[in-house]
Amino acid sequence: MRRSELRAAIAGTGFIGAVHARSARLAGARIAGVAASSPESAQRAAVRLDADKAYGSAEELVADPDVDVVHICTPNHLHGPLAQAALAGGKHVVCEKPLATAVEEAEGLADAARLGARTAAVPFVYRYYPTVREARARVAGGGLGAVHLVHGTYLQDWLLSPEDHNWRVDPELGGASRAFADIGSHWCDLAEFVTGQRIVRLSARTQTAVPERVDGPARAAFATAAADGNGGALRAVATEDVALVQFETDGGAMGSLVVSQVSAGRKNALRLEIDAAGGALAFDQEDPETLWWGQRAAATLLRRDPATLSPPAARLATLPPGHPQGYADCFDLFVADVYDAIRDGAEPDGLPRFADGVRAARLTDAVMASAAEQRWVDVPAAVEAPR
Repeated sequence: MRRSELRAAIAGTGFIGAVHARSARLAGARIAGVAASSPESAQRAAVRLDADKAYGSAEELVADPDVDVVHICTPNHLHGPLAQAALAGGKHVVCEKPLATAVEEAEGLADAARLGARTAAVPFVYRYYPTVREARARVAGGGLGAVHLVHGTYLQDWLLSPEDHNWRVDPELGGASRAFADIGSHWCDLAEFVTGQRIVRLSARTQTAVPERVDGPARAAFATAAADGNGGALRAVATEDVALVQFETDGGAMGSLVVSQVSAGRKNALRLEIDAAGGALAFDQEDPETLWWGQRAAATLLRRDPATLSPPAARLATLPPGHPQGYADCFDLFVADVYDAIRDGAEPDGLPRFADGVRAARLTDAVMASAAEQRWVDVPAAVEAPR
């Protein structure tokens, strides 16, 4: 199949839908159509995203036989039904996380993708930073020795104020967990991906720091209250703003994670450190061109240079050193890997599959159960994706 023959459709045209559309086009697909919250919104998005057509609904989009791959970027409660319908129609699927708002539904989607031999992926795109792959290669190579401690944060501030409102706050649309399911799941995927170890036991606490929010029209993700001036009555919030997690891994390491969507001044502060017997590695998503390498005698910054990176990391270093690669580049690389898998049946190294979405759902369930019951919780083994 020639690259230009792949026909992609985007369900959901907000911030992340536009990112999907850009990456799909760069990977050689044609944007066959889009669906949005209304037919009118879809018409506007089709023009903005240069799509062939606007669908009347997401359900119409996933049923179109002229679509090869569906990108699901809708509110969370629609992920499962739309992904199931797309797979039943023989389509390949890229579904935003959470894969589903219930573990059983996520497991069913992974089974459907496997039985239908469809490529089905979840955008855990932080895996696609070259410095992340370098950290993973160094851990896997054994040079660091035994991993003792895995720790970090994922901090944002876009829901800091009671005036900040988004559909993710509503459990009917976003699911029972917000902060952890939305961003904590990214951190856990990255930690497990880099270390090769699985979190098997955890203790969590959550906090709803902003107990009431303005019940006005939902704002786009990352938009501030001052941007639109919407007002309204206050409404009680049932989902968490903050999650604290301590955990143990199957490799004998201990770890901790702080997740927050109410940390002033923090925009997308995902930070991961791995402390091992032979040294330490630290990755900062907001400064991804370097990887911190700590040893007892000194600390060094390892730069993203294709000439010195390991082969798995160099594959993703598409620009010369000194020419920064960022989040959009990670998304481009992820979608390119998905489309290679669709076209060629390839299994690109590190491609996050639906099984990884199941893993995230299991971790989210464990965090919420631990926080509710105030006890340590075992994390059941998830369906394993090829690694």
